[in-house]
Amino acid sequence: MQERAKATRRSLVEAAAQLFAEQGYAATSVNDIGTRSGRTSGAVYFHYTGKEGIAVAVVEDRFATWSQLAARYGDETVPPLERLVSLSYEIAHALARDPVTRAGARLWAERTIIKAPVPDPFALWTVAATRLLAQARLAGQVNERVRPARTARALVRAFFGLCTLTDALEGATVLDDRLTDWWRLTLPALRPQRSRGSVPAVR
Repeated sequence: MQERAKATRRSLVEAAAQLFAEQGYAATSVNDIGTRSGRTSGAVYFHYTGKEGIAVAVVEDRFATWSQLAARYGDETVPPLERLVSLSYEIAHALARDPVTRAGARLWAERTIIKAPVPDPFALWTVAATRLLAQARLAGQVNERVRPARTARALVRAFFGLCTLTDALEGATVLDDRLTDWWRLTLPALRPQRSRGSVPAVR
């Protein structure tokens, strides 16, 4: 029974995510979610507190895994700034291609119309970026004037703005190119003055 309940919740979250990513929160109904998942609307109400509950579950499902994602970039033989750049590409790919991640981002943008507290999707990514920037500073990879927490907050917000606008204006297929342009502009500002001619490789 427990495994069947998990499978039901999984199918509901994935169906809801597809619909939220495609048409937004307001245009999606509980009946839509039930139909897309092959379940009844009663299943949604049984496992979640209506549409609000499943929306929160969608956000938590993907963004809660970012700390695990960042942990994959813990190889200290790779310079921390290079790990930060690589991590950004993986998150960008998820935002472009993974329905649950895309839905989570859209739901957060639409949070004012959702009658439930929507988790901050940027918190874990900002913590990971802060840690990597702090390691880079200790390693002499970034300017001593760089403050890891402040810089991470600015980078994460700029990163999400870049991903959102690129997707809206040009489509996700060019996201890698735009992210590369952004890092080529941003990295020299982070590097120590003496080594600005050498930056981590970007795609």
